[in-house]
Amino acid sequence: MNNDSNAPEINAKRYTRQADIIPADRMANLTVTVVGVGAIGRQVALQLAAMGTSKLQLIDFDRVEIENLCCQGYLENDREMLKVNATSRMCRMINSQVAVEQIGERFQRSASVGEVLFCCVDSIDTRKFIWQAVKDRVSVLVDTRMSASVARVIAVVDSIGREHYPTTLFGAGEAYQGSCTAKSTIYTANIAAGLAIAQFTKWLCSLPVDPDICLNILASEMSAGPNT
Repeated sequence: MNNDSNAPEINAKRYTRQADIIPADRMANLTVTVVGVGAIGRQVALQLAAMGTSKLQLIDFDRVEIENLCCQGYLENDREMLKVNATSRMCRMINSQVAVEQIGERFQRSASVGEVLFCCVDSIDTRKFIWQAVKDRVSVLVDTRMSASVARVIAVVDSIGREHYPTTLFGAGEAYQGSCTAKSTIYTANIAAGLAIAQFTKWLCSLPVDPDICLNILASEMSAGPNT
């Protein structure tokens, strides 16, 4: 870990290579909430910490298990820890200046959330619950989904997204039912997280945001638009 005496120099130089891409002034005033820090959510949190999010809120009730080490990227000594605690620790190792709030429980309707929320859960019913709870309280909602080597990112930042997003909340019985050993890979999670962060960055820069992106990595196919 870096010596505190070097902090001013580190902070002055840390963001120079992204200065023309990510507006630091807007980042500094935001609280960003990540609900679910599993395969994609953990990667989203780590990227947010690295790029300079000053206030980060992590919500997840789950603990790190052996099965999470491969596809979610947790460390071996994270086992049995709450995922929010393990992720917070890594975020602080990446950027000691980030303030991380850890909520090691299920998302509650009354939860106080940031202006930006990344929904990285693995249940359609939970997505519906979160959407109903926060749709009138957040400026940005980015929903990430993954099945094997297919990643989907749905962003809600305007009226188009608000109209489209509820149409993606289909019944749980309609979801693709694959083998439990073919649900996720670390590389798909990283790519999905990157796509999600890219939509957030577009919003920060007041650029058009893609409401719905779907990427099939193995087939090298990508589609974008409300009808993805």
